[in-house]
Amino acid sequence: MKTVYLVAAVAGTLLPWAFFAGFLGAHGADIPLFVSLLFASKPSAGITTDLLISCAVFWIWSWRDARENGVAGWWLTIPAIWFVGLSLGLPLYLWLREKAREGGM
Repeated sequence: MKTVYLVAAVAGTLLPWAFFAGFLGAHGADIPLFVSLLFASKPSAGITTDLLISCAVFWIWSWRDARENGVAGWWLTIPAIWFVGLSLGLPLYLWLREKAREGGM
């Protein structure tokens, strides 16, 4: 499963950034515009809200799970989600968890 999680983390980084790169190329690092576009329509606002709630729940769960299972570096999911998304943060955490189960990072 470790390999599956690693492949998912790579795909979860590259695929979203393929879209982000187009935005950055067209608009630069215009954060206010980026955020406004996340909520530009009811469907995009719904998806954005769903992801924000999912990220918050994931952080709470992973923080507790990391303490219970000795997962070092779980906090790496925080910048991973902020700079890429849950598509990186979740498989990254699962990969770290598998490493901890094997006996070390």
